[in-house]
Amino acid sequence: MKISNETKVGVLTVVAVTLLIIGFNFLKGKDVFNNHKKIYAVFTDLSSLEKSNDVKINGLPIGKVYDFNAMDKDVSGIVVTITLTKDVNIPDNSQAYISAPLLGTPYIIIEKGNSTQSIKAGDTLQTKIDNGLLGDMKAQVNPTLVKIRSAIDSLTVVFKNINKLFDSETKGNLQEAIANLHDASNSIKTLLGSENSSLVKSLNNFSSISENLKNNNDSITSTISNAKRLTEKLANLDLQQTIDSIQSTLSQLKSAMNKITSKDGTIGALIQDKELYNKINAAVLSAEILMDDLRVHPKRYLGNLIFNRKDKTGPLTSPAKKDTVSSKGN
Repeated sequence: MKISNETKVGVLTVVAVTLLIIGFNFLKGKDVFNNHKKIYAVFTDLSSLEKSNDVKINGLPIGKVYDFNAMDKDVSGIVVTITLTKDVNIPDNSQAYISAPLLGTPYIIIEKGNSTQSIKAGDTLQTKIDNGLLGDMKAQVNPTLVKIRSAIDSLTVVFKNINKLFDSETKGNLQEAIANLHDASNSIKTLLGSENSSLVKSLNNFSSISENLKNNNDSITSTISNAKRLTEKLANLDLQQTIDSIQSTLSQLKSAMNKITSKDGTIGALIQDKELYNKINAAVLSAEILMDDLRVHPKRYLGNLIFNRKDKTGPLTSPAKKDTVSSKGN
């Protein structure tokens, strides 16, 4: 039996269309060969959720988004059909929400409940809205923004009151005070900025002194300890007895000075008698002349014994001139 070309073309066309439909549905996540269990979830907003996106429990993909349709003409809700690709038990009080990460494809997350009854094919999951990262940030930032606005309003009121408080004269005085502060700050800057300024030198000297004190800390500590021991010894002394002893010594010294200055005593007579003083001075002068003559003319006295001849020069009549010792008595 011969098959016509038209029949062959028709069969190939049917096969090609069938394969095209199957491939298209497969790429969309629809398994055309297996009849998986389907469940539903109703959301008010799908965000960027698309068909074939994953459905996960605890991070494990357990299904795909098969399809979604409007609940009514007003689009009060969107029914999402979920195809379960894994045979898992899902408690019937579980909740589903759409997670939309900043980077990546959105997907549905099912939070397992604590019910002992599992969801069945055709049942609808409870849903909730996930705020996500931006939603959490907005929820935390909004109260802060309210407080900031309130603070700004309060500052506005304060500044208005300040403007009313300061008249033109007060503003002029305030500007003058600010100008004086500016001049003072420039002066301080000049004083501190110069490396040769008195303040910088004083600070450097103070730093050097403090460094020396630091280096001699042990010596200072030792000195303070010695002073402490000395004061302790002085505190332990019988000062009254010492004062009495000094007083007695002063009395004896006063009595001795009275005897010295008195003409009745030997020392007093020597001091008060001018003639005796002159005689003693003449004797000292004669002795000095004799010693100088002996030093200058030793041959006169020792000539026969040592030099075997006499010195015929005349004797000295006054002390000889000396290089280092004055001719007059001190």
